[in-house]
Amino acid sequence: MSKISVVQYGCGKMSKYTMRYVFEKGAKIVGAFDCDEKKFGLDIGEIIGDGKEYNIKIQDSANFEKWLKKHKVDIVIVTTMSYIKDMYEPLLICAKCGVNAITTSEEAFFPQNSNPKIFKMIDALAMENGCTITGSGYQDVFWGNLISVLAGATHKITKIIGSSSYNVEDYGIALARAHGAGLSLEDFDKEIASADRISEEALKKIIKKGEYTPSYMWNVNGWLCSKLGLHVTKQSQKCVPQIAKQKMYSSTLDMTIPKGYATGMSAVVTTETKEGITIESQCIGKVYDKTEFDRNDWTIEGEPSTRVVIDRPSTVELTCASVVNRIPEVLMAPAGYITTEMMPENIYKQESLDKYLFDMDEYLEAMSGGCECHDDDCDCKK
Repeated sequence: MSKISVVQYGCGKMSKYTMRYVFEKGAKIVGAFDCDEKKFGLDIGEIIGDGKEYNIKIQDSANFEKWLKKHKVDIVIVTTMSYIKDMYEPLLICAKCGVNAITTSEEAFFPQNSNPKIFKMIDALAMENGCTITGSGYQDVFWGNLISVLAGATHKITKIIGSSSYNVEDYGIALARAHGAGLSLEDFDKEIASADRISEEALKKIIKKGEYTPSYMWNVNGWLCSKLGLHVTKQSQKCVPQIAKQKMYSSTLDMTIPKGYATGMSAVVTTETKEGITIESQCIGKVYDKTEFDRNDWTIEGEPSTRVVIDRPSTVELTCASVVNRIPEVLMAPAGYITTEMMPENIYKQESLDKYLFDMDEYLEAMSGGCECHDDDCDCKK
């Protein structure tokens, strides 16, 4: 089987890892695009930083659709913005051209509960043109499948509580701004917090119009409910600023954040379900001081109760590895916008990615341990 061909869309901080991981997993980058004219013409080796010349030059993203129509490509990795309303165009182009795509966009992880308008648009085009669109990354494993696996060892669940923190400096300016980093508390309240002080009915209307701005856990809670077979009756979020105790410099924002200004935010999402299980998850994204570090902390309350805490996860690298390891599942998935709770759990890929491409029925059989006869000489195992 030939190497899987990949296009990198967005050549910022995340692409340094996604592109290297693609090569090291036996696939190949055949194109790269960005909107920053300072990067046009650069070899991707300058982004990866390994001193190699790959003879793949970064092109203007304005030419992405035209290029994609002329070249046969297996999948596009999109690492740009956090919210789907800000970055859906490359996904839409992929769907129009019948090319699979996977993105690190946090909202794209489960966009049907925050922007059903864009979700349905991309889903319809992807089904029409026979390709798969999905979102993955850190949340796929650490906020999603990790929790659902723990739930599989639980007799009865009453509540799921999650908290995850990350340094917005590691992800680029779009994410930092989305978290309100650098804003005065007055501006934070006006631009971010005030959006959640509305009635449930008004919230539904905004979501239907595609005008809602969810925190990352909004989509994670929806994903978890879908994965666990829970039916949402009510969901709400509250965004609270994280406040600088002293002035702090942000290299991503290229500014000194004054004392008393927001360094980022904590967003708490509470989901109530028909089954009586409540999910309360919190993400804390901010500019770190020297004493702070990433943390992932989840508790399943019930019989029995279980808590898992991961200190100092390498969030950026884990995000990128999750995306690259997901590629075979995306290529084997049905056409449409298929969120990852509908796919098998993300697994480690020891061999080159193309070695994991099967017919989906065969793949699911392999994941479940093969046939039921347990005979080494049977035809079905062959």
